[in-house]
Amino acid sequence: MTTTDTDVQSSSNGPASTGPANTGSASTGSASTGQRSEVRLRASQLRLGYGDRLIVDGLDLDVVSGTVTAVIGPNGCGKSTLLRALGRLLAPRGGSVLLDGERIDKMSTRQVARILGVLPQTPQAPEGLTVADLVARGRHPHQTWYRQWSSADETIVADALRMTGMLELADRPVDELSGGQRQRAWLSMALAQGTDLLLLDEPTTYLDLAHQVDVLDLVRQLHAEAGRTVVMVLHDLNLAARYAEQLVAMRDGHIVTQGPPDEVLTEDMLREVFGLEARIVPDPVSGGPLVVPIGAHFR
Repeated sequence: MTTTDTDVQSSSNGPASTGPANTGSASTGSASTGQRSEVRLRASQLRLGYGDRLIVDGLDLDVVSGTVTAVIGPNGCGKSTLLRALGRLLAPRGGSVLLDGERIDKMSTRQVARILGVLPQTPQAPEGLTVADLVARGRHPHQTWYRQWSSADETIVADALRMTGMLELADRPVDELSGGQRQRAWLSMALAQGTDLLLLDEPTTYLDLAHQVDVLDLVRQLHAEAGRTVVMVLHDLNLAARYAEQLVAMRDGHIVTQGPPDEVLTEDMLREVFGLEARIVPDPVSGGPLVVPIGAHFR
């Protein structure tokens, strides 16, 4: 989804920290290998909220290039609020977000939209807008007075519709689609935007299990074939473990733990973050961790 200037509300407190100097993409070192990886997004001491309510306080997070990261946690813990701030849809009350080493709030809307695509949790389309027209809006950041709509744009839109299985519904109004079809139409628009960094807030919402798997297969395909960096909020822990390389577990506006799924998904973490009694067993398909909840009836 293309961000607009009106998406960014001014903050009365202003940024409390500017983070690293704007000298290009930040890097993070690996103690075990000595290698350095490019950081595409960096949140530093973020303070986020709505009205009088503070949701996130003092959060730090690095999103490394070429990774698929899933943010997990109970309802109301700040997952979507964090994603909105990373996508410049919510201005921080304090702290900063760096996009490729630059303060995202200092960048132009067009500049951000050419780098970063955002699929919000509950996007709304104008009444009567067709699927094709919606997806075509993903190309707006690439239009200028000297570069108007082209056959290349047409091809990109058609490819995005084809990848999400929406090509046959291109002429149907968005407001006539089912919830799952609507979600795939919005994902098509994010793909048509052509960015190599995607933020997806619950991309499997309204989808049945088969289509959830289809969408997440697509995410992994985009990552594998084009090296896209993806951050997504997911509720299904087992799908998060299977499709993400990195998990970020949140509770009460803070990051409790983060890392590869087999390090993050532990019985102690599930108890601390979700208040859930569960067993972790090997996933027979991926070999990674599989969460088996234990209800009171079986204790």
